[in-house]
Amino acid sequence: MKRILALCAVCVIIASCAPKSEINLMPAEDFVTVVDGKDVALYTLKNADLTMQVTNFGARVVSLWTPDRNGNHEDIVLGYNNIDQYVNNPGERFLGAVVGPYANRIANGTYTIDGQVYTFPQNNNGQTLHGGLKGVDMVVWDVVAVTDSSILLSYLHPDGQDGMPGNLKIDMTYTLTADNEFKVEYVAETDKATHVNMSHHSFFNLKGEGNGTVNDHVLMIRASKTTPVDEVLIPYGTIVDVEGTPFDFREPKEIGRDLDMDDQQLRNGAGYDHNWVLDKQSCCDVELAASVYDPSTGRYMEVYTDQPALQFYGGNFFDGSTCGKYGRPLRYRESIALETQKYPDSPNHDNFTDTLLRPGEKYEHVCIYRFGTK
Repeated sequence: MKRILALCAVCVIIASCAPKSEINLMPAEDFVTVVDGKDVALYTLKNADLTMQVTNFGARVVSLWTPDRNGNHEDIVLGYNNIDQYVNNPGERFLGAVVGPYANRIANGTYTIDGQVYTFPQNNNGQTLHGGLKGVDMVVWDVVAVTDSSILLSYLHPDGQDGMPGNLKIDMTYTLTADNEFKVEYVAETDKATHVNMSHHSFFNLKGEGNGTVNDHVLMIRASKTTPVDEVLIPYGTIVDVEGTPFDFREPKEIGRDLDMDDQQLRNGAGYDHNWVLDKQSCCDVELAASVYDPSTGRYMEVYTDQPALQFYGGNFFDGSTCGKYGRPLRYRESIALETQKYPDSPNHDNFTDTLLRPGEKYEHVCIYRFGTK
């Protein structure tokens, strides 16, 4: 631990000497390896204002450079500076990754389809999180096609991996669009009935990775209801109004404004780590779900999706013991995740979203992070 912290201190000094506007890409050679017999590499995508690096190990976004109101670029997603750290998980496992086949939590690591009970690996809270021990974040995705601004990745999640049924063929495209968007598109098909709920798990800090708290970021979530959870973050199965609670982000407010309120849900989540039910105008259209703004830099991000819900996580379990790409510690509440998805633990609640995918059907999902300044 002392050696890690000392390294952080040295790297912070080095990083602080670089001009803020300089884009320091991760060296591609630091991400070349072989995992489970498959080649891993690093890919760089660009448009006029955005630069993003992606590794096909877990389809992870390693870096995402965006300009502030003065045109200075910072890397606004958390990550590690070499592939070994992603493979061996020194701290947070899900940095920048795609998660699934079932994102979020499954209570007691089990669900039932057509009378058959399926069981999955459980964590220390007795639940399955983000797909199990391997999920889709700890595997190597096939790179199908790459352009200057997009990458098409594919993975066949085999029947029985982590106990989940069906050979699930997943195609996923990352695109940097001409509208300053990072667009994520999923299409999946199965040969056996299974539950599917994919999501993207980048951790954002609009000041830049390791540059301070996100509690002063101004957040809006277009949702008038949430699904309350117990002390291990499993939904009770109820859907409640946000009116009069710390979970009302329908009007933009600082993330930290209501964090000290006496609220059982805040205690259960150690802060914000909950599912918001989006106020959709239609079931299937891509609509605005959330926005977040950093007044200090002017960076502004909007989240659009065709999904019915959004998980907002406020970085409550980072403790500064692990360093990010530039040697700065990844600290408590210095990042947020905004994960578009269906409701957590839906297979175990009849009144929640339908996540069952059968042969002959297609799972489709669009998530867009749009960037700007003001």
